[in-house]
Amino acid sequence: VQVVESGGGLAATGESLRLSCTTSGSTFSVTTMGWYRQFPMKQRELVATIAFGEASSGVGAANYAEAVKGRFTISRESDENTIHLQMDDLQPEDTAVYYCYVKTWGPQYWGEGTQVTVSS
Repeated sequence: VQVVESGGGLAATGESLRLSCTTSGSTFSVTTMGWYRQFPMKQRELVATIAFGEASSGVGAANYAEAVKGRFTISRESDENTIHLQMDDLQPEDTAVYYCYVKTWGPQYWGEGTQVTVSS
């Protein structure tokens, strides 16, 4: 199973970045995809998730961490296992490694992570 992330990089405070993630190769249907982030010396934490077909929460239903509500928007490509995270009004506290998360009816998978750095 492949989980391929793209986007990320360096932004100034108030600027925007867009992350994308696509997955392929799973024999199980995807139920949820999303993004988590990890700060140095901290646990990985939820950023946003979005539901896919057959998920109990409804196709397209999105869930956000309080810290990013109103600034970040998660979306999915129809008929593809691809998601995007539009990150607007970035703040230095958003600096972290962002990981794509894939939940299926079988295993769950993680991407390798992409660094997002926001300068003050």
